[in-house]
Amino acid sequence: MNAPKIGSWVEVQSYKHNGTLHRVWEETMILQSTKKFYIGVNDKTKVTEYDGYTWRTKEPAVCYFHSNYWFNVIGTVRTDGVHYYCNMSSPILYDQGALKYIDYDLDIKVYPDMTIKLLDEDEYELHKEQMNYPEIIERILFEQIDILKQMIYQKKGPFVPGFLDYWYERFLTYRS
Repeated sequence: MNAPKIGSWVEVQSYKHNGTLHRVWEETMILQSTKKFYIGVNDKTKVTEYDGYTWRTKEPAVCYFHSNYWFNVIGTVRTDGVHYYCNMSSPILYDQGALKYIDYDLDIKVYPDMTIKLLDEDEYELHKEQMNYPEIIERILFEQIDILKQMIYQKKGPFVPGFLDYWYERFLTYRS
């Protein structure tokens, strides 16, 4: 099985549908690595945008990537509670030392009270036209949005209470 080892650092690379590199997170530590999913954590990691602009994340993030789902989930713990940012994307692929996916613009923000908001619909419509997203992609993405919402409402997968705390504590153990 070609997969990152637990405790290893990998890049996370986000691409656009036309194959261009969109964004790179320099270092994410892998804490769970199976045939179906990866869990990683990063903290104040360097991010490089498609235009070369760089910045650092502000807080620790627990990342959930799945090889069957068309989304990934990034969770952060802030002073007002747990926030999730869910990217609608192709399933994750581990290739040449990096986790890779295609970003399909639509995002779902989950607030500490578990309310959700669909984001970037205008960006999705623009890119769908510019990059000629096939009709099947749109159908898959909206089916996956429904699956993601069910996971959120049922508190499954990365939305299980305590999930972020557990994986962040493991991250601190590996780092020390």
